[in-house]
Amino acid sequence: MTDPPPTEVEITLAIEKVDDQDAWRRAAARKLKMPPVRIASLELLKKSIDARRAPVRFRLRLAVGIDAPQAPREPGKPEFAAISGQAKRVIIVGCGPAGMFAALRFLQLGYQPVILERGKDVSARRFDLAPILRKGTVIEDSNYCFGEGGAGTFSDGKLYTGSTKRGPVHDIYEILVAHGAPTDILTDAHPHIGSNLLPNVVKALRTTILAAGGEVHFESRVAELLLAGEGARIEGVITAEGREFHGEAVILATGHSARDILHLLQAHKLRLEQKPFAMGVRIEHPQALIDSIQYHYPRGTERPSGLPAARYRLAATIDGRSVHSFCMCPGGFVVPCATANDEIVINGMSLSRRDSPFANSGVVVGVEPEDTEPWQKEHGVLAGIALQQQLETAAKRAGGGGQVAPAQRLLDFLEGKESGDLPKTSYHPGVKSVLLGELLPKFLGRRLRKGLRRFGRSMSGYHTTDALLIGFETRSSSPVRVPRSEETLQHPEVAGLYPCGEGAGYAGGIVSAALDGRRCAEAAAQALK
Repeated sequence: MTDPPPTEVEITLAIEKVDDQDAWRRAAARKLKMPPVRIASLELLKKSIDARRAPVRFRLRLAVGIDAPQAPREPGKPEFAAISGQAKRVIIVGCGPAGMFAALRFLQLGYQPVILERGKDVSARRFDLAPILRKGTVIEDSNYCFGEGGAGTFSDGKLYTGSTKRGPVHDIYEILVAHGAPTDILTDAHPHIGSNLLPNVVKALRTTILAAGGEVHFESRVAELLLAGEGARIEGVITAEGREFHGEAVILATGHSARDILHLLQAHKLRLEQKPFAMGVRIEHPQALIDSIQYHYPRGTERPSGLPAARYRLAATIDGRSVHSFCMCPGGFVVPCATANDEIVINGMSLSRRDSPFANSGVVVGVEPEDTEPWQKEHGVLAGIALQQQLETAAKRAGGGGQVAPAQRLLDFLEGKESGDLPKTSYHPGVKSVLLGELLPKFLGRRLRKGLRRFGRSMSGYHTTDALLIGFETRSSSPVRVPRSEETLQHPEVAGLYPCGEGAGYAGGIVSAALDGRRCAEAAAQALK
């Protein structure tokens, strides 16, 4: 006879009670209208902060064992047994979350994944970040965007996703925990690993792939496709060094910055599509200010003990376009994410402690294909990329050298006047006072100003002389979609080619990319049967 399933209940507790199991029991008993003595066991399922009003409280969802204790749910320990020597080979282009989780799923299904990554392994890649931070020199195949683990490895490791319909999100979290991620990600409402911890998780994932019979080849940038049957079928790829890799299928999981792959597909006259994307700036505030606003206490006093660095989320609709905060990094840093030396690209990241004195967030404006019409005549379906590049190179020229970024105080940007000086920033290469509105396309600058004004009305204190805008956040998502069949997930013109993840236009973060990688692996395995 099996035990009855536990009852789930949601409770709210004051900050000082959040770790008090007796307080959990009493609150759960009140919610269930029973004496506390009947609560035999409690297990935390989800933890979040309710900061809508003072006093700030924690919300907990608990599994409650009534009258008899329930065994706690142990994190899953996924198995990746060694594949047979006769396993079919599949090629995966890109070693980001989409590529790595596709490889793990292929192993479970009995196929040999062969990952080709243009950048270096995560340990060597870390050393390649120093030149961009200290000298402003980009190593073009090894940087914040390219290399083992993809763009998320050194830009925060935020795992929150709304993509619950795309697949088993909890399975992704459990695989990450099994490879060294903190167990908190299983219960936090906004899970986060941190750029200091994620590299070791990525290395552990690679170890699993290799131990089970997969292959990972670094510094192997794909330069050509091996197409057969007059281009109707893909049989493999060729790297820039001339090495050929043959496989039964090719998963294209290159990330949002691999523009050369899109040009390669275009050269083969394979269908591409424009899609909506977003561009804007990164805004930086003192973290203490954001804490005081979000947690409702006077500025100048310390954040209440037990509360993490506060986050925010803001959105408005301006002229039919979304203007919204993106990738908000509490207690974080603004970092240079260019992939070429003639551009400036900005992003944000946090360490697991989130103890930087700065809070930063992208503030981006939705860009629809019709907004790129002035660029379409020359660049066609790649018009969105041309628009991104125009802004990135303009930022480089305005910065004046290295990775020095153009910047402006928020209030000065709203008033259209130059900033006489700039506040302190976490952006290590440095900033230069520039009229950002003169660099932005007029349609984008106008909507950005209106959106920021709206944010100031909805979040009191957001408009401050200490707020700094840094240009530009251009790669929040890909402007191009590589089409695929809804049923088979293959490109409609090339059998065996599976566009996947952020770079192909099907994901927007670590977890959604990982889910898409799994899904493409399953689709390929089904087709290969």
